[in-house]
Amino acid sequence: MDGAELTGKKVLITGASGFTGRHAVTYFTSVGAKVAAVVRRAGVHSFGEGVAVHVCDLNDKQQVRHLIDEVQPDYVLHLAGKNSVPYSWSDPLLVLETNVMAVLYLLDALRSCPSARTVIVGSRLKYTAEPGRNPEPPHPYSLSKALEEMVSLSWMSLFGQQIMLAEPGNLIGAGPSTGICSLLARHVAACELEGKSEAFRLSGRDNTRDFLDVRDAVRAYATLLVHGTTGTVYPVVSGTERSLGEIADTLLSMTEAEVPVRWDGASSGPDGAGKEEELSLLRKLGWKPQIPFAQSLQDILSDVRRQQGGNAE
Repeated sequence: MDGAELTGKKVLITGASGFTGRHAVTYFTSVGAKVAAVVRRAGVHSFGEGVAVHVCDLNDKQQVRHLIDEVQPDYVLHLAGKNSVPYSWSDPLLVLETNVMAVLYLLDALRSCPSARTVIVGSRLKYTAEPGRNPEPPHPYSLSKALEEMVSLSWMSLFGQQIMLAEPGNLIGAGPSTGICSLLARHVAACELEGKSEAFRLSGRDNTRDFLDVRDAVRAYATLLVHGTTGTVYPVVSGTERSLGEIADTLLSMTEAEVPVRWDGASSGPDGAGKEEELSLLRKLGWKPQIPFAQSLQDILSDVRRQQGGNAE
């Protein structure tokens, strides 16, 4: 998909000031969409010309209704939420409120726009209950994402709304990410600037994860908004497992600085990128990853160098 179907369409993006949200605003603006960027607080990020910024607390039902009445979107990309497992332990009620009730407020408000197509971005970390067993979610965050999916699909069934769900894996790229690739890149840049000697601690070299460039993920969300099948859950992953050792070796090859790294943890198996039949869902719609993994790491490192005042490449 080249994005032409979105030209002139009103696209509402929640969580617009976040890591993925900033890339989403850039992409949808570039294809000619009329972007409504929803943020919780004004002034957090500057989106440039042509983007309508709306300040809205998605946990406030009346604010959400006013937002939808004002924008009347053709498409909605819901990225907002609390996405930290550790934070979910410290304030589980806020995580549940933000990840579950905010979705319900949004979908209920969208009943006034029956033609709007909506993608709810969930998580591969959602809890999946086993029949016949008591629920045992590993953390409150996983429970919140499971409930988010359930209420989204239920609202679709109850009220006939056009709702798709996306489940991204580990997204990487330039910007305010707290993922392992960005954290290690910041360590590299700090060593270049300060000669930092403290070692960056990593778990086993053979531990693997599925990594996907956030720009490819945004293109996937755009594809789902236009061509996705209502009620379907789409994994948004590269389909390739990469080891922490490969990440470290690739990033360290991009610098001449001495960058200490310490391997502390034991190796584990892959985190499960998805079954082949799941991975084919997006491919059948014409989407596939385009940005090479090494390019993603180079872009992250260059962005961090710019932020820290180093030599951008």
